[in-house]
Amino acid sequence: MTTASRIVLARKRRGLTVTRLAQTAGLTSRRLSDFENGRANPSPPSLRAIAAALEFPDSFFGAEEVAELTVNSVSFRALSKMTASQRDIALSSGRLARVLHDWIGARFRLPAPDVPSLTSFSRLRSEEDQIPHPGEAAGTDCPAEEAAGLVRARWGLGHAPIPHTVHLLEAHGVRVFSLSRDCPEVDAFSFWDRGIPFVLLSPEKTAERGRFDAAHELGHLVLHGEEQMPHGPQAEAEAHRFAAAFLMPRADVVAHAPQGASTTWILQAKRRWKVAAMALAHRLHELGLTTEWQYRSHCVELSRLGYRKAEPRSGVARETSQVLGKVFTALRDEGTRRADVARDLHLRPADLNDLIFGLIVTAQDGQGQRHEGADDRPRLSVVR
Repeated sequence: MTTASRIVLARKRRGLTVTRLAQTAGLTSRRLSDFENGRANPSPPSLRAIAAALEFPDSFFGAEEVAELTVNSVSFRALSKMTASQRDIALSSGRLARVLHDWIGARFRLPAPDVPSLTSFSRLRSEEDQIPHPGEAAGTDCPAEEAAGLVRARWGLGHAPIPHTVHLLEAHGVRVFSLSRDCPEVDAFSFWDRGIPFVLLSPEKTAERGRFDAAHELGHLVLHGEEQMPHGPQAEAEAHRFAAAFLMPRADVVAHAPQGASTTWILQAKRRWKVAAMALAHRLHELGLTTEWQYRSHCVELSRLGYRKAEPRSGVARETSQVLGKVFTALRDEGTRRADVARDLHLRPADLNDLIFGLIVTAQDGQGQRHEGADDRPRLSVVR
């Protein structure tokens, strides 16, 4: 028997309409719709034609149901500007990420989720005796700014720069995967699934923008809860403010930034927080450290130097996944190849690689060293 929903999932993962897939597979649109809606079961030749057209293994279509991932449950940054194809590819990537996560979770003990939500703020404030952190939430009425400070306090980060955003999220139970390269227009998105937070990041962004995207999605997870992710300019502005405050804490920026900083200072100081030059310029203005005229001048000058969409001579390495790196290293040591994992998931190796692209380095050299405080970190272990 064929699992009808998997035909829909595979079609949307490839960004195809019913009409287009029917033409490619040599079927009528009505017949294909019957297959997708479960009104009819495809014959072996029809199923092989569909599988070939979609470039999925035949076995994919007979596996168990994959839970739906709706638009209302994820944080798309510019939903109104996305095409239906881009949206479908991204959502399908999210569904396949859950399938891979379940496979990994059945074999490895992963860090437990520790991402506070908006409903936890009263408890967090109680834990902090409702005393604002100096230079952080004090003097601001911005919930996103306050939330960033509360998360930093909960995670014991103080006001120091964050060396590795993806590792930090993973250590607190966020499952990080890669967005498909077939939807480069989508920056990132996040969602909750059965109490587990997921973040999918674009592999096409610069290292600095990838870090900011990860913090932005953390903002959605914290501020906008599990039930329904709000969309629109206000929700995005809140997540953006959270990310800026999370990566560039008020106290640290105020301590290091001169009043009316120059563009040259921004280009040097952005290395401290590993953020885009434009993001630091905006943060300085947000904190009242530059005037409107100075901020506009920074934007003009940075754009002229090529910093609007890129980070020339960055020197910041793109972040990788510690969890996925350890998982696939352990599997390799046991003789399990990525192709074997893909076969278990009924995927092509290329589709598996899409979910982890850029998040796993080719070689990992631990050099047999133990780092101070390692025993306090969440452990990843094989379930025997």
